[in-house]
Amino acid sequence: MFREHLQKMVENVEGGQSALLMGFDGIAVESFSREDAPDPDIQTVGMEFSFIFGQIKKAAEILEIGGIVEVTIQAEHLVIIIRALTDEYFAAITLSEHGNYGKARFLLRVTAPRLLKDL
Repeated sequence: MFREHLQKMVENVEGGQSALLMGFDGIAVESFSREDAPDPDIQTVGMEFSFIFGQIKKAAEILEIGGIVEVTIQAEHLVIIIRALTDEYFAAITLSEHGNYGKARFLLRVTAPRLLKDL
C-alpha cells in the first residue's frame, strides 16, 4: 500500500527518481526507486537527512515558529524534498536537478494524507 503511493509520486513527476516513507529514527517503512535512479540510494539519503530534519524541528521549537512542515535540499545533481507527516514519520521524494520541483511538492503534499491513513 505505501509502495504504490510512493511509486505514483515518482512516476507522475518529470525527473522523479525515488520516494521514501521513514521514521525520524532513520528506519525506513517503505521506499520506491526507478530502476535507472542514480546513487545514492533513497534509504541512505533518508537516514542521513532524518537526523538533520530532527535538528531543524528542534530549532523551530526553540524559536517558537511552529512545526516544520517541509524542507528542500537542492544539491548540484539531486533535489530532495522532505515533508513531515507526524512527529515520528516523514516522506521524501528525490528528483534530478532538472525535475519539476513544483509538481513534486504538490504530489508529496496530496499523497501525505494517503500515507497517514495507512500508518
